[in-house]
Amino acid sequence: MHRTAYLFLLFTTLLWGGNSVAGKLAVDHVSPMTLVFLRWVLAVLIMLPLGWRTLREDWPVVRKHWLLLGGLGACGFTFFNAIFYTALNYTTAINVSIEQAAIPIVIILANFVLFRLRVNLVQIAGVVLTIVGVALTASHGDLRLLLKLDLNFGDAIMLIAVLCYSFYSVGLRLKPAIRWQSLMLALSIAALVTSLPFFLWEVAAGKVIVPDARGWAIAFYTAIGASVVSQIFYIRGNELIGANRAGLFINLVPIFGTLLSVLIVGETFQLYQGLALVLVLGGISLAEYSGRNMAI
Repeated sequence: MHRTAYLFLLFTTLLWGGNSVAGKLAVDHVSPMTLVFLRWVLAVLIMLPLGWRTLREDWPVVRKHWLLLGGLGACGFTFFNAIFYTALNYTTAINVSIEQAAIPIVIILANFVLFRLRVNLVQIAGVVLTIVGVALTASHGDLRLLLKLDLNFGDAIMLIAVLCYSFYSVGLRLKPAIRWQSLMLALSIAALVTSLPFFLWEVAAGKVIVPDARGWAIAFYTAIGASVVSQIFYIRGNELIGANRAGLFINLVPIFGTLLSVLIVGETFQLYQGLALVLVLGGISLAEYSGRNMAI
């Protein structure tokens, strides 16, 4: 069970790391809110043939929990991405990477406040190790650069994005007992509906960049890989080992994003990137080993 969860979560964070590269490649090929809207249009179209029948069968349960499912889809799928893209217009990628590292911490705190789920000192040490790994990646191997960071409006709203994804992760604990096809289709529809106002705002502001061939390729990747497949795997990983332990894997996203940038964009691999990967994987292993023992 644990190994299956690890594979799901590793593949999830690899796809999300690829999404970071896709975001770099999307500049001037498709505008941010248009990309968010298109990824959920495509995700719904992909999920409809897979989930329509099960959604109809599960509809009594879905209708009973529509507010929860709508909130989860809006929080984790739409608001996080919309705020993430907006924050990058005001702050640096370094700041955003560091701030994303707060997600596992918020998940742990929220689980303690809401469900009284405790962690031990070894798990906390594991969390700290993963954060150091993320900081090393974000600072390009020079942690002194973090002392020079300027906090601004982008950083403030990025913290809202962190809260959105953290509460989405914790909220998955409350999801109703429906099949994954129904769940993913319901969440995708919620994301589509709530992403529409952001797209309309971009249209009204005259900031839309209609996707070209590369823009459409990126939209399909974000829909299939970064939306449908990765979210199914993340939800399953949460089911198997819980949000506290699954959330820690999120710190692999900037690591994989950096490594994929080396492979795809042609950036140079640096020693600090290898060290960061060791720190993050070591921190996850430490926290996961301790958490698994607590669960026994």
